[in-house]
Amino acid sequence: MRITGGKSGGRILKVPKGLDVRPTPDMVKQAVFNSLGERVVGARVLELFAGTGSLSLECLSRGAAHAVCVEKAQRHAMALHHNVELMGLPPTSVEVRVQDVFTTLMQLAAAAKKFDLVVADPPYGEKNVGRRSRSLAQRLLDDPNLPQVLTTGGLFILGHTRRDTLEIPSPWHEVKMLKHGDTVMRFLKVEAVAASVDKQSAA
Repeated sequence: MRITGGKSGGRILKVPKGLDVRPTPDMVKQAVFNSLGERVVGARVLELFAGTGSLSLECLSRGAAHAVCVEKAQRHAMALHHNVELMGLPPTSVEVRVQDVFTTLMQLAAAAKKFDLVVADPPYGEKNVGRRSRSLAQRLLDDPNLPQVLTTGGLFILGHTRRDTLEIPSPWHEVKMLKHGDTVMRFLKVEAVAASVDKQSAA
C-alpha cells in the first residue's frame, strides 16, 4: 500500500499482518482523489474506520490542513502513528482517536466540530438481497450525527462492496459513484446543500 499522489507520492505505508484490516486499494484511491482534485487542498478531514490511515494520509499528502483519524483497534492505530512518522508529517497535523466510530461521531457533533471531507471505507458487509443492509456502511448513512459534522458544502465519501445494497436515507444526496472491481465509492452531500449547489451550477 502506498501514497498515490502529492508531496509524499510513492511512499510505502505500513500495514499490520492479518486479515482484519483491508486497506483501500491504490487504484481506487487514485480514482477518488482524481475526482476530488483541488477540493482536498486546505481541507479539514475526518477518516472513520481509519485502519492504517491511508485515506486521510493521502489527503494530507495532497495538501489537506488537518486530519482526525478514528480507529478502534489499538494495533491498527499504532501502525497509523508509524505511517505519520514515515511521511514526516508534523504531529499536530493528525489526531488519532482510538475509539468506536459512532461514539466519536456523537462527541464531535456535540462539540460542534466540522469537517470539509469525511472519508470512510469500513469493513465490508454481507450480500443483502431482499432485506435492508445491516453493514457498517449503512449504519454510517443512518447515523444522525454524521451530517452534523460536515461543513456547508462538505463531502462524505463512503466505500462499500458491490454485494452490499445500501439505502441512501435523507438528508443524504449522492452526487457521484465510482466502481472498481468489488469496490464502490459513493460521494454524498447533505441534500439541502447539494440542491443549492446544483441550482448555482445550472445558473
